[in-house]
Amino acid sequence: MKTFDLATSSIRELNQALHAQQTSLTEKEWRVTNSKGDHNIAVGLDADLQVDIHGHAGYFCAGMNKTASVTVHGNAGQGLAENMMSGVVRVKGDASQAAGATAQGGLLVIEGNAGARCGISMKGVDIVVKGSVGHMSCFMGQSGSLVVCGDAGEALGDSLYEVHIYVKGEVKSLGADCIQKEMRPEHLEELSGLLAKAGVDEDPASFKRYGSARQLYTFKVDNASAY
Repeated sequence: MKTFDLATSSIRELNQALHAQQTSLTEKEWRVTNSKGDHNIAVGLDADLQVDIHGHAGYFCAGMNKTASVTVHGNAGQGLAENMMSGVVRVKGDASQAAGATAQGGLLVIEGNAGARCGISMKGVDIVVKGSVGHMSCFMGQSGSLVVCGDAGEALGDSLYEVHIYVKGEVKSLGADCIQKEMRPEHLEELSGLLAKAGVDEDPASFKRYGSARQLYTFKVDNASAY
């Protein structure tokens, strides 16, 4: 395992070293120490790497991730795993606003709570949050799944398209065009698979499903007041 100490080297040097593995994979496992909330840690990875960040991470950690597995052994700041394409990003603590924003694939697991706009404009990623999520989560979500084992804040799923949302706890309010839907056998199967992939021990039958009412896909003057 390669150890990279951010107390003696820069974020740029770390990311350059990780990016070099894309053309010549010589070190698969990386341990990053003394992160101290630095921004842009392990961004743009495109190799089969395992990166463990020991400490808190700042803004945009593991952004644009492709293939790699990144674990933050602490909390993460705004924009965690933004625009992730594939791979796995896991946070042992809490995540700030806009976790998984615009992400197009892969799995994002937050073992604590997530702030506002978790999964905003998500486009295929699967997000599993063991705690609760803040307001406007899954705003304009297009595809993928959001699993919340705790509670959800105001305006969940506002203006969403086809994201599958599963919440175990209470939902403070639903956003425009988001409704509660029937939990059919295929949804229980999907949720069971997501919980298993995330390593979360919960009963799928205890969740409720939410999705789009499909009334705001295109602008209709009759719905103007709902926008």
